[in-house]
Amino acid sequence: MKDITLARIDDRLIHGQVVAFWANEKPINKILIIDDDLPSDAFMSRVYRASAPSGVEVILKNCTDGFSFLKGEAESNERILLLVKVPERIEELIDSGIPLKKVVLGGMGSNDKRRTFNRNVSASADEIACFKRIIEKGTEMVYQMIPSDKPVPLQTIISQ
Repeated sequence: MKDITLARIDDRLIHGQVVAFWANEKPINKILIIDDDLPSDAFMSRVYRASAPSGVEVILKNCTDGFSFLKGEAESNERILLLVKVPERIEELIDSGIPLKKVVLGGMGSNDKRRTFNRNVSASADEIACFKRIIEKGTEMVYQMIPSDKPVPLQTIISQ
């Protein structure tokens, strides 16, 4: 099984906080983005690959291929930052046998189906239920925008 150094939910995927802070805090050499639409979007794929820190490989996989990739044999010194846009991907990973001890929640933008919890996190009733199931399955979930922020257990945010 691959070595996931950090698993993060953030609908912006690769952006300044990931590049400037998380990639330095948790030394990584690969960023795996699991998303069903992104791998077939040539333009956005190029944008995300260009946004990665120097020396970090960006791998874009749909859900099926991403799950298979993570179940593959770890390479020597491989350290992966896993990025997904929504909590459902995390739950699917756990249900498919990928162990995730901890997941860091970054930003989830607002839309007409989501309720805003703070300026960076909005979630729908279905997403909140998904967060709760993930926690019940034994995965620690925290909200933390950058590594120097104090991690906040997700239960305290979604219970408000």
